[in-house]
Amino acid sequence: MGPTVAIIAAGGSGSRLGLDYPKQFCLLNGIPLLVHTLRVFQESALITEIIAVTPRACLEITEKLVLDYGLNKVGKIIPGGTERQDSVKKGLDRIPEDSRLVVVHDAARPLVKRETIEACISSALENRAAIAALTVKDTIKETDKDRFIERTVDRSHLWQAQTPQVMEPELLRRAFREAEKKSFRATDEASLLELTGVKVKLVEGSACNIKITEPEDLVLAESILMRHKNRQPAQNAADLRIGQGYDAHRLVEGRDLVLGGVTVPHDRGLLGHSDADVLTHALCDAILGALGLGDLGRHFPDSDPAYRDISSLKLLEKAIEMAAKQGYGLSNCDLTVISQEPKLSPWFNDMRENLATACRVNPEAVNIKATTTESMGFTGRGEGISAHAAVLLQAR
Repeated sequence: MGPTVAIIAAGGSGSRLGLDYPKQFCLLNGIPLLVHTLRVFQESALITEIIAVTPRACLEITEKLVLDYGLNKVGKIIPGGTERQDSVKKGLDRIPEDSRLVVVHDAARPLVKRETIEACISSALENRAAIAALTVKDTIKETDKDRFIERTVDRSHLWQAQTPQVMEPELLRRAFREAEKKSFRATDEASLLELTGVKVKLVEGSACNIKITEPEDLVLAESILMRHKNRQPAQNAADLRIGQGYDAHRLVEGRDLVLGGVTVPHDRGLLGHSDADVLTHALCDAILGALGLGDLGRHFPDSDPAYRDISSLKLLEKAIEMAAKQGYGLSNCDLTVISQEPKLSPWFNDMRENLATACRVNPEAVNIKATTTESMGFTGRGEGISAHAAVLLQAR
């Protein structure tokens, strides 16, 4: 049996959401909408490969998300066309020749259930083509051009189409050829198949499988995710990882004092191969420790010139990428800086913003505090600054 390939159409804009970037990259529960969608297909044992079709300008960011979140079933990321129909055809042109089925899904439907995907695949194996759909519950009115009701439509045989839509590849290729001859533009693949007389089986979809189009849809999607989370059993211990980190650097003249990515005014700075950001280093070590990946020096040695004077925030981003590859993201972190001087609290908000951005979380997930050692030890004597970090990673 040939592979079953999913084409994820991710060419939508963010205009109706009030965004100045494509909506598939807006955050839903702290994770890009597109990642939510790709993850469901990644988790299905019936999906062999995923092809993501995005605007040409978004290829690089999509590649980064796929890498960061360990979505290894995404075998191709290709530029789409002017309209959805064009994008799907481009994806269809890139599937393996021996593919048994092609599964088309809108990236803007991030809450699709794996069970829905697999039910559509099973039905298509039996019927050659199947789509997810919902029965129409509301009374439907047909109007004239001035919006006066002409008749009430019998809804007993009406269904609202969703995605995924699954079919044998040759059926869809034939439909595209027919659509081109007739200059026909369709809003979904089932409409294309109708041109060639193919009967498409309907599979009961889910009311949760909403399409993100308006701002209210995002609010509803967040609510659905929260309700689903609250109904889950207590967190499995295997889904959590705890790590702690510690770092210290000497204070010297002629260096900037960088903490949490912020250059703090001071007469001395920390000595190190990178920017010597002791706070960020401690956080990196805690993340690597939670993952069982050793420490910062193992991955970013001070003998490597590539890391000379590098911003430690970039190292933190790489540590977060390592976590994502293992299926984890930062839940929260608690950081303590030990320094006799200078006073650091005025800079905490900026530090939190920097660290949160690098960790892909909201600033509320990052806590920073500072203390002195009452003039005791190397920090108390002003010889250096140290930092402690504790982190909780959660399976995503």
